Amino acid sequence: MIRAAWVAAAGLLLLLFGLLFDAGPLFVPGVAFVLIGIGTPAWIWFAAGGARVDRELHADRVVEDEPLEATIEVRRGTWGLPGGELRDPLAGSPVSLRGWLSPIGGDRVANVRVVARFARRGRVSVDPPSLIVHDPLDLARAVRRGAGPPDEVLVLPRTERVKWLARELSRPDPNAGHTPSEPLAATEVDGLRPYRPGTPASRIHWPALARGAGLLERRLQADGDTRPLVVLDNRCAGHGEHLDAAVRAAASLTLELARQGGCSLLLPGDRRPLDVDPDLGSWAGAHVRLALIEGAPERQAPALASSARRGRLFYVAAQPTDRLPANIASGCHGIGVLVLPTPLADGLGLPSAFEVTGCRGFMMGTRTRSPVRERAA
Repeated sequence: MIRAAWVAAAGLLLLLFGLLFDAGPLFVPGVAFVLIGIGTPAWIWFAAGGARVDRELHADRVVEDEPLEATIEVRRGTWGLPGGELRDPLAGSPVSLRGWLSPIGGDRVANVRVVARFARRGRVSVDPPSLIVHDPLDLARAVRRGAGPPDEVLVLPRTERVKWLARELSRPDPNAGHTPSEPLAATEVDGLRPYRPGTPASRIHWPALARGAGLLERRLQADGDTRPLVVLDNRCAGHGEHLDAAVRAAASLTLELARQGGCSLLLPGDRRPLDVDPDLGSWAGAHVRLALIEGAPERQAPALASSARRGRLFYVAAQPTDRLPANIASGCHGIGVLVLPTPLADGLGLPSAFEVTGCRGFMMGTRTRSPVRERAA
């Protein structure tokens, strides 16, 4: 409004000089300047008051670096929009609306499509868009903000195909996802899971079916022993890119191993791993939890509440380490693999077993054998 005030002041000054020096020609431009200086802010104020701006997200979840589309609807009032620009956090730069909603020949509604990408996972709050209304000479401006609270977008970690370099890891485990023979060893109940065709009737949890929870089966403790296990360790301070790389690696490994026959994922703070079957029924929930993982340098090392496992162990860490934690490796009798972000893995001096999303995996043998003991052997 400052420019409009200066125009009105210039008009008053011309009127004053016209009166002092009896200069009639100065009265016409003086009155015009005063009217422009007073009328333009009023016009812009009424135009902005009748305008409305709304945004609709096409999705509330998106994977890192993938496009998220949104449609912004701008509706003008009776006074039209002499000029303006649309500003939205998703659009980046302002979008000019000059002529789209003008009071003469313009439309009443304009739809603007914007595409945004997010480079990092997590929950993102996107402020509502705003409409800046101004006259063609930019003498006055008014801001009309979108109604409603900020939109919440969940950015999921991206996944990539694993580049296997070791043959024993690239081959799918034929026993993964299959229930071993159940004599006396598999008698301890380890929770419930959705019913799988072919499961004996003695394993069906009939009380759950009676309560309307659907057909569930008892999961015995030995059921998941042969599944590959992916463990994510979020104990790190700073270096957010290292934690992001570790989360992407854990997500990529879980997805690829699940497609090969099923796997288990142990997330920070959990004592029981989450099973992801080949049909990926539980993958969506696991993907969401991975998106919300934050660094916790004071947290204790991951630990398993169940008994020993015979499947492959993939331990994904976000901080420098050269061995598998004893409380994890002691319960797993299969191949142990340490996965580190590439900047942290350069000092190990071991051949890579695979590469994925900025991380490298190293075969550590079984139990808690360190790289030094392996070289000595």
